[in-house]
Amino acid sequence: MSAIQRVSHDPDWYEPYRISLAIKAGGLVFVSGQAGIDEHGRTVGAGDFDAQARRALHNLATVLEQGGGSLADVVKVTIMVTDMSYLDRIVALREEYFTRPYPADTLVQVAGLAQPDWLVEIDAIAIAR
Repeated sequence: MSAIQRVSHDPDWYEPYRISLAIKAGGLVFVSGQAGIDEHGRTVGAGDFDAQARRALHNLATVLEQGGGSLADVVKVTIMVTDMSYLDRIVALREEYFTRPYPADTLVQVAGLAQPDWLVEIDAIAIAR
């Protein structure tokens, strides 16, 4: 087996952009930033932070499952938002989707994401199973 293994899904919503959904290497899974998009790359919940964040977390869980893991294996997340006023919602969603010990986390406000209607993007590092 190669030291670097690509994690994919069918359909792979990032394939057209030449981005791996995740890479397994060195006992870890590095998940690319997941946004509120469906399996065909279409934005869900335009203007609705909760809908997009939930879909991003759903996508994160899906990619981790394809890599043989789950959200419980996540050790680090980076959450990028276009508006820090969503902080209370982010805290509630962290509690809903992750368990103790909660993953290490970086939260940043950005001027924009890859698509202008995206409100949130979440990447992660998890233990490979």
